[in-house]
Amino acid sequence: MTDTETLLDYPLPRTDPLLPPPAYTELRNGPPKLVRVNGGRRAWLVTRYDDVRSAIADPRVSSDDMAPNFPALIPLPPSPRALSMFRMDNPDHATLRRMVIPEFTARATRAMQPDVVRITENLLDALAAGPKPADLMAAFADPLPTLVIARLLGVPYQDHEVFQENGRIVTSPTATPEEAGAAFVTLTEFMSRLIDDKCKDPQDDLISRLCVKYLIPGEISHDDLLAMARLLLFAGHDTTANQIAISVLFLLENPGQLELLRADRSLIPSAVEELLRFASIKQHDFIRTAAEDMEIGGVPVAKGEGIIFALPSANHDETAFPDPGRLDITRDAHQHLAFGHGIHKCVGAPLATLELETAIGALLDRFPGLSLATGLDEVPFRDDMLLYGVHKLLVTW
Repeated sequence: MTDTETLLDYPLPRTDPLLPPPAYTELRNGPPKLVRVNGGRRAWLVTRYDDVRSAIADPRVSSDDMAPNFPALIPLPPSPRALSMFRMDNPDHATLRRMVIPEFTARATRAMQPDVVRITENLLDALAAGPKPADLMAAFADPLPTLVIARLLGVPYQDHEVFQENGRIVTSPTATPEEAGAAFVTLTEFMSRLIDDKCKDPQDDLISRLCVKYLIPGEISHDDLLAMARLLLFAGHDTTANQIAISVLFLLENPGQLELLRADRSLIPSAVEELLRFASIKQHDFIRTAAEDMEIGGVPVAKGEGIIFALPSANHDETAFPDPGRLDITRDAHQHLAFGHGIHKCVGAPLATLELETAIGALLDRFPGLSLATGLDEVPFRDDMLLYGVHKLLVTW
């Protein structure tokens, strides 16, 4: 290994809030490099598209965060395995994943479309009736995915406020550890009771179907289902909320692309794929260890060593996406890695895509004069978070 004094410190700094750290451009010219994570543990930083795509799907790469050298950037949630299959390897991961996959097929996602449209329109009604400028993050981007997930899980309408508020606190960067911990416990207790209720009186929702098909027959435990429900909330909320907000920001900062989209709404699907690639909000989210000796990009990686897959770098790799620093909504960007790749590719990607397409299209329809209410230099970005995005986005119309 290289002496620690010569290592780059990770995370790498951005110089332009609309682009990944510039150091990635040079790093992509070579194989994976050792970096020092938060001044402590060392890990291999993988930056090239082909290297990331192949290695992230390699079964010798482990998601087990209990590994001694797992290069975690933030403290883990309140309890071990709190996010279940997100941190599991096969075969345990495959066993649980196959249970939820039917809920996110193309057919299942289409069935959710009326609910997504209704929730979107209701939020935009409230936004339009409120004062200007408005915080698009707080009023629209943040609540939309929470309410969609509430519908998916079968949260009763009268409990939506409790579900949404505690979900917001858990993922809020401004919440204290005590506040986040208390909200996490409240959500856990709420979902535990919800599972019990669904098992006694199944309805047309995800938790009911998993209760009937797997929990009651004894294929999974109550804790397994609880962890799966929590994962769907946390993974589906923060990612989609930040992607919606930063997508709007990128469009507002690229007026030519925005006008192109206004003129041709058939471009919305390709625009969403390009915005997912361009933003790559999972800036520090794909962290792993080597379960056995292996090689990545021609570099030997020893068993137990940490690995960081730089998705923003991979999605801005010139060999995969020509002129990657230019937002081009006509680009075929569907091979992006914003949702990951391999066994841990986001199971909810179809639903997230539907939410993004619906949100962006509805915003364009409702607010043709939408614009930033501040300068770009006044937008508070989430530089120090696992997921990139904005804390607040003041807009007017």
